[in-house]
Amino acid sequence: MTLLEIKGLTIDIDRETGPARVVDGIDLSVTEGESLGIVGESGCGKSLTMMSLVGLLPNRIRTTGGEARFDGRDLLKLSAKELRKVRGSGIGFIFQDPMTSLNPVIRVGDQIAEALVYQKGMTKDAARAKAVELLSLVGIPAPEERANAWPHELSGGMRQRVMIAMGLAGNPKLLIADEPTTALDVTIQAQIVDLVRELKDRLKMSVVWITHDLALIAGLADRIAVLYAGTVVEDAPAEAIFDRPTHPYTRALLGSLPTLAGAAMERLPSIPGTPPEPGRRPPGCPFAPRCALARAECNAAVPKLQPVGNDTRHRVACTVVLGEMA
Repeated sequence: MTLLEIKGLTIDIDRETGPARVVDGIDLSVTEGESLGIVGESGCGKSLTMMSLVGLLPNRIRTTGGEARFDGRDLLKLSAKELRKVRGSGIGFIFQDPMTSLNPVIRVGDQIAEALVYQKGMTKDAARAKAVELLSLVGIPAPEERANAWPHELSGGMRQRVMIAMGLAGNPKLLIADEPTTALDVTIQAQIVDLVRELKDRLKMSVVWITHDLALIAGLADRIAVLYAGTVVEDAPAEAIFDRPTHPYTRALLGSLPTLAGAAMERLPSIPGTPPEPGRRPPGCPFAPRCALARAECNAAVPKLQPVGNDTRHRVACTVVLGEMA
């Protein structure tokens, strides 16, 4: 059963010279119990897409079109008061930098308890006890002691676990993890990935994992959506993305990953150029200026997501690739 369905989402940033489009007609869906990975380079609209669902867009950035149905309601049409009820209790959010997301002058246990008092109407004592329970759930040792700690007294991995505990406080149906391992070393990254996977199965929730790291998402996501310049260019089951990548951008991302089979001093392939700036998208396919397969027809119109052959679960937006398969 579909838990979240986004259709035609557009987001603009207001500039002195006029509005510039940063997310352009995104379609995404998440079913109950599913893990969706959203990948792409920095600036492709991954975080903004998810932040728009819960009314957390930065100043001067606004949703301008589309719909986002969660549990049957269009989140984009809810009032600020109604969205506050959805945040935490319906959709939990783990931000990518816990040091700037946690309040430095409030003990971590009190920060978790505050959300429980607001969202669940708990007493302060009951919320405090639940906060300790959540810290234990996310694998923090001596949770009673850690609940009294200030954020700066915890390691990066511990702070990220506190953020996960805060995201779980309202017992959400959907947990959005926005690059939660960016500032962590690889060993702690693996621990956080394993923790989120374990909690997803134990608590029967859906997860959206935002990252630029395809290697990281490989063992976590059931399905992967690849974003480029505010559009979805490929959407497929995770195994199809790694075994049969179809869009040239997806292939280029995978090709830039280091492998054990590569030569010791071999230079890693890279994608030439840079993503287009908001308001300066090229005509037609936004990836065409950087694509080795680009042809004249790529500049005619923005390609739409279409099934790859008879596989309706695997969709790609590329005129050239789909034309070769026809």
